[in-house]
Amino acid sequence: MRRHRHAKIVATVGPASSAPDQLRALFLAGVDTFRLNFSHGVQADHAKVHGAIRALEKEVGRPIGILQDLQGPKIRIGTLQGGRLDLEAGETVRFVLEGADGDKQAIPLHHPEIFDAVVPGQELLIDDGRVRVRITGPERTSITAEVVTGGPISNRKGVNLPGTLLDLSPLTEKDRADLAFGLDLGVDWVALSFVQKPSDVIEARGIIGDRAGIMSKIEKPQALERIADIIRLSDAVMVARGDLGVEIPHEDVPGRQKELIRACRLAVKPVVVATQMLDSMVNAPAPTRAEASDVATAIYDGADAVMLSAESATGRYPVEAVAMMDRIIRSVEGHKLYHSIVAASEPGEEETPPHAVATATADLAEAVHAAAIVAYTASGTTAARVARKRPAASILALTPNVATSRRLSLLWGAHSVLTEDVDSYEEMTSKACHHAQDEGFARSNDIIVVTAGIPFHTAGNTNNIRLMQV
Repeated sequence: MRRHRHAKIVATVGPASSAPDQLRALFLAGVDTFRLNFSHGVQADHAKVHGAIRALEKEVGRPIGILQDLQGPKIRIGTLQGGRLDLEAGETVRFVLEGADGDKQAIPLHHPEIFDAVVPGQELLIDDGRVRVRITGPERTSITAEVVTGGPISNRKGVNLPGTLLDLSPLTEKDRADLAFGLDLGVDWVALSFVQKPSDVIEARGIIGDRAGIMSKIEKPQALERIADIIRLSDAVMVARGDLGVEIPHEDVPGRQKELIRACRLAVKPVVVATQMLDSMVNAPAPTRAEASDVATAIYDGADAVMLSAESATGRYPVEAVAMMDRIIRSVEGHKLYHSIVAASEPGEEETPPHAVATATADLAEAVHAAAIVAYTASGTTAARVARKRPAASILALTPNVATSRRLSLLWGAHSVLTEDVDSYEEMTSKACHHAQDEGFARSNDIIVVTAGIPFHTAGNTNNIRLMQV
């Protein structure tokens, strides 16, 4: 089954989409990777969804990626009297480390790391920034603050502290239990929430190893300060614009999105753009024109994938949302300005032989109007190096590794095929022609470009190009 687009679609599974028939409908509509959001649901429910996806994968004969998204150290207020408080601009409120069912002078905030880090003048945002307070008197077990922007707050609403580096592990006790569960299931990707610094990724790598790819979610401004190191240590990145848009000015988010996509392309790491992309389709059968433009912008920026959250998890039109995203991507990639815009944002070249060979492969395919680029790839690195150029030709990624084949479902332009490894140059060329035809990318007498690492069975050693007529 071939997708007639290069960018990929990630869809979140939830009550609206967890049934096997719905998962199948979503896949047929265009989903390449399914996201299991461990902020919601219980492990047993996620296990059922995982099993249904793997059964679907077997049915359709195509690798399907599964992304486990960990909740992370989300900071929230505690419980309030009557479940709600109405804060008015100018009044003084007090947050306390201990207690429950608080009033305006004892709002529970059970996070000692906040009390250790804040200083007078800092702002504390509640409920995605709808309510803002400015700290006037931090103490060891209480914080006094003036309300800047008033409004209602209710039990367990989220709290953000822009510009404050908190002494938090990216993995809570719940995350560690969920992570062990997900790795045992066999998820392909693990998304780390609220990454602040490179050591957060290193900590997760110590647990995950190579059992799954690590996707760092960029939603804290502190991460932007060390972004090069975070990208280098990660296997992929998500531009999580929800929390990021709370902690940095809204007008800065589009520029940051472009910077992150460019940096990930330079580092040869897949990048996903997420949050509220088709948000209207939670309740409506069509998006706004602004939302369609938002998805299109991410594709013009060169993102590997775009993601649906509530639209597919709890929305009334999950299949329609996926189909709409698929249509937008195909329309953008078919536009006459697409390739020139993507090429204009291409990052500088990495001066290494494998990158040079991959670049030459993409350029050669462009020059001869190749029907496809066939990349032999054990770890996915060769395919990723070619994809970095965003060539017009699709990338047929042949791999003997089932884990690699599934992870490639997130990579721009890659159509992964699980196949036995090759042992000779002749076998390499004959298999390339066979799969190019069998998968519907080439017909007899078409030109394909083949790239691989020789000697075979050596990961990441991209050093060979072959131009062939099928």
